Amino acid sequence: MRTVLLASVNGARSAADGPAVPMSPADLTESALAAVAAGAGEVLVHPRTPCGRESLSPRVVGPVLAAMRGAGVHVPLSVPAAIGAERDPAGRLERVRSWTVLPDRAVVHFGEPGAGELGRALLARGVSVDAVVPVGGPAGPEPMARFLAWPVREPGRVRLAVELAEADPALVAGLRGLPPVAVLVYGREAAAWPVLRLAARCGTGARTGVGDVLHLPDGRPARSTAELVAAARELIRRGAAAPGVTAASR
Repeated sequence: MRTVLLASVNGARSAADGPAVPMSPADLTESALAAVAAGAGEVLVHPRTPCGRESLSPRVVGPVLAAMRGAGVHVPLSVPAAIGAERDPAGRLERVRSWTVLPDRAVVHFGEPGAGELGRALLARGVSVDAVVPVGGPAGPEPMARFLAWPVREPGRVRLAVELAEADPALVAGLRGLPPVAVLVYGREAAAWPVLRLAARCGTGARTGVGDVLHLPDGRPARSTAELVAAARELIRRGAAAPGVTAASR
């Protein structure tokens, strides 16, 4: 089965992070199209105002999604419903309930307050949920405990997105026995490629893009998310071909 690969085309980065990071709706759309052509099965985009601030406003989210779909990005599109775009939990709820153009999925961070209620509001609107849970590092056990306490009434529309601080196989093995939802694992910066290799070996979904990492596996600076996706696809191909692969996804 083909591993789901999610492309994070901009993340929380800014223009100061270099030319590989798209900022305008036109550049985000071009980046998404190229990422899909390189093998991405989904796209995660952080919509931004003209001044570069992340936003959940329907006047910002809607045009970005419409532009991507209108240009031919025909894979599931995700946006983050996170504290980086709206600090107040009540404000996040108000924003997602006001969306006029809906993403296919929304990212909900269970390390942030109000995650459970936000996830329910998104599901009620017909938006699937990526429940982000950091594992390892300074996050501690609280985000996973919040996710496990959240009643998953629609497992087909919820995915557990685990951000690993390091590529520890024991951390992935510990995901077995959790609610029967799909699993995607990813890392950032130095952890990005080791974790992607681990995802390939374990059979989970994976994620890459300039939102997570700015260098290729060999250390060279990445010119685009498409270049990162192509490198990730090759690593996934090698991992899937390796003997002894055990699927951790459901």
